[in-house]
Amino acid sequence: MAKKPLGKDQFGIQKVMRGGDYFGDAMGQFALNAISGMVGQLTYFYTDKAGLAAGMVATVFMITKIIDAFTDIIMGNIIDHTKPGKERYRPWILRMSIPAAVLMLMLFTVPKTGAGMQIAYMLITNLLMTSVIYTAIAIPYASLQVVRTNSSEERGKMGVYRALAGYVPGMAIVLAVIPVTNALGGTQSAWVKFAAVVALIVLLCLLFCYKKSKETATGDGVSETVAEEEGMDEAIPFKNAIGNLFGNKYWVLALVMGLISNVTYGLANSSGTYYCKWIYGDDNLIAILGAVGMIPTILGFIAVGPMNKKLGVVKTLRVSFALGIIANILRIVNPTHFWYNTILGCVSSFANIPMMCLLGVTTAMAIDYNAYKYGNRMVACSQSATGFGGKVGNGLGAAVVGWCLAIAHYDPELAAATTATRQAIYAFNIYIPLLLFCGMFICAMKFDLESKLPEIKEELERRKAQK
Repeated sequence: MAKKPLGKDQFGIQKVMRGGDYFGDAMGQFALNAISGMVGQLTYFYTDKAGLAAGMVATVFMITKIIDAFTDIIMGNIIDHTKPGKERYRPWILRMSIPAAVLMLMLFTVPKTGAGMQIAYMLITNLLMTSVIYTAIAIPYASLQVVRTNSSEERGKMGVYRALAGYVPGMAIVLAVIPVTNALGGTQSAWVKFAAVVALIVLLCLLFCYKKSKETATGDGVSETVAEEEGMDEAIPFKNAIGNLFGNKYWVLALVMGLISNVTYGLANSSGTYYCKWIYGDDNLIAILGAVGMIPTILGFIAVGPMNKKLGVVKTLRVSFALGIIANILRIVNPTHFWYNTILGCVSSFANIPMMCLLGVTTAMAIDYNAYKYGNRMVACSQSATGFGGKVGNGLGAAVVGWCLAIAHYDPELAAATTATRQAIYAFNIYIPLLLFCGMFICAMKFDLESKLPEIKEELERRKAQK
């Protein structure tokens, strides 16, 4: 039986994706977040299970984070210089699937040798996993959002599916890793067994994503095949690519919004316990905050699709950022009341979800603009904005918490928080997030590309016809 033809989106672009396509594509994000979720557990594993000194662990992670922050742009340039054949991006997912599973196990098989050998092992395995393998999957995977479909509506839906699929393994690992490994004996061997299961899941998800993904966007826009034939994806020198990207104001705006949004995620992940302990007086309340916080997260994922369809990508972001601004302004009025701040915190959490889902779409629009302005899309290099913003933003968000506490001369042994400590906690929970939402709102107001895309695609078609 022939499949029912798909219609066009609100801008007249032909749709090409069905339910199974979205699911298969989302499995790539499931695998990536399963990897990052396990990497996030390494600090506890190294110190409490492998018996390594906390200072050594922190130093290793600092080194890997510095290196990791810049590998995305380098990998993007490598991928853009890859001989495509029929495909340029999808094969990387297949190539890295088995190495990703193997390195997942190696992360947790730290040898019982001297400290020097252990540090070297930690550094090498973490760099291979995060800076090489993870990046070599993440950049081409992000690029698939561009070459899979020309429809911003479908790209937005892909973003929602990806965000949902990415949320599940991260939450599951946080909830399951300790009780499961403790049930298996709580030893390093127990963690290796748990990692083996996750590694198998990662392998299967990447293979399924590879099978279901495609690289030829069809319809009224420029397809991947046409783009290659017309030189729009012809590799250009790294220096020229970087110059072009920073000459594209929409790519810069997407980069800044991605960076700022990930700072807010980093702050949210690192700051809640301090607020509960020193402002509310009970750090056990963090469990309630976590449970209640699931509600706006789920509602956000449900709402993004309809909002995007009704308002478009950019207006959806503007509305969500405005909600974040209003919520944090209201928190300043009464920052000590638990339920008042919990409810407004839920609004802030909801306001973060659209950016989580639609960052890749804004980057994809900027890539379309590359083709219009430079005659070259530079897909993989452009997508490095997403990875760079995520890695640097999350690290910076966590660092801001430490910097604020250091300025306040924070002492965890005190019976009550000093005035300086309370102000520091208000700063990284309310004041700084307020400024960040204002920054993202300004960027979104300047991001006026979405309404221009139909005209841009028509111009690209005219250029093609003239050749």
